Amino acid sequence: MEIYNTIVSFFRDGGLFMYPIAFIFAVGIAVAIERYIFLEKAKKMNKSAFDKVLPLIRNGEFDKVESYIRDDQAAISRIIAQGLEAKQVSPRRETMEHAMQEGVLETLPRLSKRTGLLAILANVSTLMGLLGTIVGLIAAFTAVANADPADKATLLSQSISVAMNTTAFGLISAIPLLLMHYFLNTKTTEIIDSIEMCAVKFLNAVAKNTGIVNSSRNSD
Repeated sequence: MEIYNTIVSFFRDGGLFMYPIAFIFAVGIAVAIERYIFLEKAKKMNKSAFDKVLPLIRNGEFDKVESYIRDDQAAISRIIAQGLEAKQVSPRRETMEHAMQEGVLETLPRLSKRTGLLAILANVSTLMGLLGTIVGLIAAFTAVANADPADKATLLSQSISVAMNTTAFGLISAIPLLLMHYFLNTKTTEIIDSIEMCAVKFLNAVAKNTGIVNSSRNSD
């Protein structure tokens, strides 16, 4: 109960700028939660899809592969589908690689969508805290200038305390948002790396079963 009262008092004494900072922080938390759920779901879907597709490819059951990935929503399924389409056009490995790399590039914006917003919100939160401090100090010195000499010290200390609360809350909001931004960026990179690794495994498996042509060897 004492902690709750302290938090309420801290927020109340911070002035009007505490509200937009709180709103920015709430939006950032919502974005971080949504992105985390999306990335976790994407990671599980990609792993599940590739675990089912890889044995079929190794056994040369490409009809079953095409049937599975046609209805699957995982990113790796779309990328494999592009690779198989390219294989029908040209038997060269390079052709399939280019088609699948295009699929990876198309997937990247979906995975990193809105993650960069967290860094922006963190910066805005910090700047709002500083702005609130400056406005609070201006109001403090204005009030002191017009106050009785006996009340000046009290008014100044109270106003500075309010101004510092705004800066503190801005930093309290910004630091977690920056940490979440780093965490989600790292998670996105891991997913992209795993997709690229799966693409290489797919190409190697197809090469063993169908003998796709390596363009560099073919040109020698």
